[in-house]
Order: sequence, then C-alpha cells, then structure tokens
Amino acid sequence: MLLHDDHLERDLRLLAKFLDIYCADKHAGVEKHVATLKMHDVEAVAGRSLSLCPSCHALLAHAFTKRTNCPLEPKPACKRCSEHCYHPKYRERIREVMKYSGRTALLRGRLDYFFHLLF
Repeated sequence: MLLHDDHLERDLRLLAKFLDIYCADKHAGVEKHVATLKMHDVEAVAGRSLSLCPSCHALLAHAFTKRTNCPLEPKPACKRCSEHCYHPKYRERIREVMKYSGRTALLRGRLDYFFHLLF
C-alpha cells in the first residue's frame, strides 16, 4: 500500500519500531518470523524487515489496520481519543508496548520519540 499521508506514515513507522523493540526485549526466547501484511509493506514502512513473534505480529496487524482506517481528522493520540477503536485486549497490549518501548528508546538516545510522546 502506498502511503500519501506523512502523519500516517510516521505513525505506522513508530508502531513498527516500537513493536520491534518490545518483541526483541520481551519475547527473546520465542520463535519469530518476518512480519508481512496484505495491506502494507512492513519492510518499506519500518525501513527494514521485522522479525516478530506471532503475538506481536497480530498486534502489529491490528494496530496498522486501526491506524490506517482512523475516521478522525486530524487524528488525536489514541490515549486522548473519544472513540476507542482498538479491541480491548489489543488496547491494553499496545499501551504496554508504547510505554516500554518509548522509555527504552529514550534510554537508547532517541530524542525524536520523546517529542512524539509530548505532541
């Protein structure tokens, strides 16, 4: 899928990178496969191929679908949204991923993620 919206592309890239960080750290001993989706070129979005466990792959697919089809314009941060579109089990998991990966990225020197968290 070609992305024409810079904000959408940035959000999908961030989701992919955060899930990659989370899965690599939290699911180190789990068998992983290269992430592929029918509607998105994950490698093009993330800038490289991602190896995710089945659980994180399912969350990636759900997150990409929900973000791509968000009806709100401009899109608010999911935590501030009045219409929660994530399934409750995925909503709790994506919160955990964002919290863990955001902190981890900051500790690794990624200040651009810090600005994303603020704005």
